[in-house]
Amino acid sequence: MAVCARLCGVGPSRGCRRRQQRRGPAETAAADSEPDTDPEEELIEAGSAALSGAGDDRSAGPSSPPRCSLLELPPELLVEIFASLPGTDLPSLAQVCTKFRRILHTDTIWRRRCREEYGVCENLRKLEITGVSCRDVYAKRINPRVKSGRFMRILPDYEHMEYRDVYTCLLHRYRHILGLWQPDIGPYGGLLNVVVDGLFIIGWMYLPPHDPHVDDPMRFKPLFRIHLMERKSATVECMYGHRGPHNGHVQIVKKDEFSTKCNQTDHHRMSGGRQEEFRTWLREEWGRTLEDIFHEHMQELILMKFIYTSQYDNCLTYRRIYLPPSRPDDLIRPGLFKGTYGSHGLEIVMLSFHGKHARGTKITGDPNIPAGQQTVEIDLRHRIQLPDAESLHDFNELSRVVLEVREQVRQEQEKEQEGGPEDAEGLGRQSPQPCEEPPAEPAQAPGDGGAAAAAEPPAQSGQGQPFVLPVGVSSRNEDYPRTCRMCFYGTGLIAGHGFTSPERTPGVFVLFDEDRFGFIWLELKSFSLYSRVQAAFRNADAPSPQAFEEMLKNIQSFTS
Repeated sequence: MAVCARLCGVGPSRGCRRRQQRRGPAETAAADSEPDTDPEEELIEAGSAALSGAGDDRSAGPSSPPRCSLLELPPELLVEIFASLPGTDLPSLAQVCTKFRRILHTDTIWRRRCREEYGVCENLRKLEITGVSCRDVYAKRINPRVKSGRFMRILPDYEHMEYRDVYTCLLHRYRHILGLWQPDIGPYGGLLNVVVDGLFIIGWMYLPPHDPHVDDPMRFKPLFRIHLMERKSATVECMYGHRGPHNGHVQIVKKDEFSTKCNQTDHHRMSGGRQEEFRTWLREEWGRTLEDIFHEHMQELILMKFIYTSQYDNCLTYRRIYLPPSRPDDLIRPGLFKGTYGSHGLEIVMLSFHGKHARGTKITGDPNIPAGQQTVEIDLRHRIQLPDAESLHDFNELSRVVLEVREQVRQEQEKEQEGGPEDAEGLGRQSPQPCEEPPAEPAQAPGDGGAAAAAEPPAQSGQGQPFVLPVGVSSRNEDYPRTCRMCFYGTGLIAGHGFTSPERTPGVFVLFDEDRFGFIWLELKSFSLYSRVQAAFRNADAPSPQAFEEMLKNIQSFTS
């Protein structure tokens, strides 16, 4: 009752649906015989009449402004008002009175909510209005391998569908699975992006480009899709395999976790058996045949991954991940990067900043370092001045510089354990190593990095510092940048097969530009090049820095 009074302007001089004072008996009788009157409104009118009688004395006088009720507004204006409200508030609004309930059946209101809240741009009545025909939408989003229209009969009947059904039975119902997720595929992990794509909700699996082309764009394929086949009934279909969409199931297990299940795994099989499935998978995953891969160890790793991941074509569990929050003093913009990992191929790493340290967390992994582990950690307090270009060719010279910084870091850590962080910082100031820059000054401009604002090297003046890999350091990609902005001391995580005997070894973090960085693994004599994932992800921002830190702990503990 209080909600109705607030929305409809119940006051001393008028009721909820109509004015309490009529012009004449005939008009009063005609108004009372209207078919849209319901008991709820009559109760509201009776209450407002009592309030009106009790408050006549208070409201009398020429200075009292007239009160206006929402019910007196024209329907088209009410449609515009209701369409600007969040869709989650509209069901409660429909319970106020019959007129509101009738207006909320206007499809224009729900179409606007679908567009503004979920980005739906297609027109249910005429999908071709967006320049894409139903046939093209089917080929793009349902089964790209089907070139004929023989499956058109399974498309939804958009002609008789309503936006209210799309909002309530599809978008709102499955809103909790929109965003970025990491599938539980053992040590390999993955990156799933669930988005509203037209009139579908589709789970796209993002795959790195073929090794070693780290600067190429990401590849993606659909794993499942959800749409309305009938009114008030959403259909989940598995997209895995090569025989088109088939029956599937989505279940929200708990907060920030859901699972998918395929009910027709025979659609995943190929007529040529496992050998044909392996050849097809190899072409899609690596862009080559097994005969093209001469390294025997690499062949074993590829075959192992196929056998392991093919066990998960029936049921998968996903855990939510967030993009790292960005701050003005970050060295570069954090985010997702593609990186080279030797025989393991390209993997996806999340770069995030945590005060005076930066971390690279694996989103996809391998049997040595599984997904969820921190592959690299950068100490932004210890900047490294590389030797000149000629001396840099000598690996021993680079190793000497890095090991000196490692010894300083060890001393600071010991001092911190004994006397606190203030003494450790004092040690770093009193006995700087020859390879280091002077102490860092506070950053003044966004993107400079608070710990990186030491005496400006040539990179800060726009020219860059010459960079070349020392002789003996291997790299999957020889097309790395030949200039860098700055370098920092860091550690990289290495381990045996099955994540056995993990240890952190010293290395060099090399910042090339805003979208590329590298890491020299000193002990492995190896170089990894990382390139930013250029993709816009919706519903992927962390609600708070604390939520992001908790997410990192969860995915790391799960794979430990």
